[in-house]
Order: sequence, then structure tokens, then C-alpha cells
Amino acid sequence: MSTDQSTELIRFDGVSKRFGENTVLDDLSFSVDAGKHVTLIGPSGSGKTTILRMLMTLERPDRGRIDVNGAQLFPADEKQRREVRKQIGMVFQQFNLFPNMSVLRNLTEAPVRVLGLGREEAEERARGLLDLVGLTEKASARPSQLSGGQQQRVAIARALAMRPKVLLLDEVTSALDPELVAGVLDLLRDIARSTDITMLCVTHEMNFARDISDEVLMFDSGRVIEAGSPEKIFSEPEHERTREFLGAVL
Repeated sequence: MSTDQSTELIRFDGVSKRFGENTVLDDLSFSVDAGKHVTLIGPSGSGKTTILRMLMTLERPDRGRIDVNGAQLFPADEKQRREVRKQIGMVFQQFNLFPNMSVLRNLTEAPVRVLGLGREEAEERARGLLDLVGLTEKASARPSQLSGGQQQRVAIARALAMRPKVLLLDEVTSALDPELVAGVLDLLRDIARSTDITMLCVTHEMNFARDISDEVLMFDSGRVIEAGSPEKIFSEPEHERTREFLGAVL
């Protein structure tokens, strides 16, 4: 968790969120520095995905403030939220590709409509990203013609097509067949090592978290109960709840 204002890219300050009687985030405060890779771990229902959904403006906090790159995301008016949101890309569990569009069109639609890129420039960017994810030959295919692993690679490329400052990863391998998981994780490792994109990741793939993370945050009941380097969290956790959780998943 950072206190250095000059490099801070994401800040949650006293954020709370309830769904009915269930408190999902409880007065949560944490920050992420620019260029860092931070992984959120913890049991299901501890609020991890809600954090990502708030950054994507898919959920609103009941209380508290969220800043991204020095601008207020919540509370803010809709116009400001849209501007801040342009800096954030997300890869979902279920791919969420447009089934009626080609792979290439899936990658160009948002850069053209949201960023105002020319079609030619957007397609050039998209083809470069398809090369990066190893799917150059699939540009004209529809999502239904791809395997799950290929669809998730397209979803990663689509998020990168917006040139985001922040990339959110929400259990991106949980919907994949086991034999496809390693390829997608290897791609994300390459992106983590070769770009300066800030990454906020929710995953149960603990080896992946250990490999890519600068910091790991352990969540329980809507709060960060422990934070530290992967070496510290995975090898010498201090909190009993962290030890219990890791004992169950490792």
C-alpha cells in the first residue's frame, strides 16, 4: 500500500458497499502505484470482484471515494466517470466478446467509438495486438469459431486496444478448460513483464499471483487484513485467516 502521492494511480478511501443485508466492502482504503501489479486474494464473497466492478463503474460505492490517476471516479458526474473510465481496461471471467462481430471488429469497436480513433489506425493497432496474443490468422473469425482459450486471448487484446493505464483481471482462467489455462497465464506474464501497465488482478491461481505480483492483498469480509510482497504473504503470512486460506488453496 502506497503513501507516495506522486506515483499513486488508484486510491480507495473509506469505500463501503452493501448488497441488501450483506456488507461486501467495509470502510475499505488502499492504493496502487503506477506500473505495479497487485493481486487480490481471499475467499469468495470477500469483495474482490466488487472492487474491479467499481473501477469499471459497473457498481457504485454506498460511501467513500475512489480516485484514478488523480481524478475522482466516485463521487463524480457521469461525464467525468466516462473520461476516467477510458483509462481502465478489464478482462472478465466469461470473455464478454460481441458474438455478431469478427475478432478484428471486437478489437476496433471501442477505440473507434470511445477514443475517436480512425478505422485504419484502430485496425493497425488491433492487428498488432492479435500478433501479440498469437491470433493473427483469426482476425476475420467470429468468437463462436474460437476455443475458450482463444476467446480469452481476444478479450485480453481487446482490453489492451484501449491503451489503458490500468488493466483489471477478474478470474480470467476460471471459465477455461484446465489445458488452456497455462497458455493464457503465460500471455499475461509476458504482458506484465513487457509493459508498464498497472495491473489489478483477482485470481485463485496462486503460482501466477506469486510470479507477477509486486504486492498481494489478502481480503476477508470486505477488508484488507494483510498486505505484502508475494514472498511474505505466501511464505510467512502473519494473519491466521491468511494462513487458513492459503492452506486451503495451495
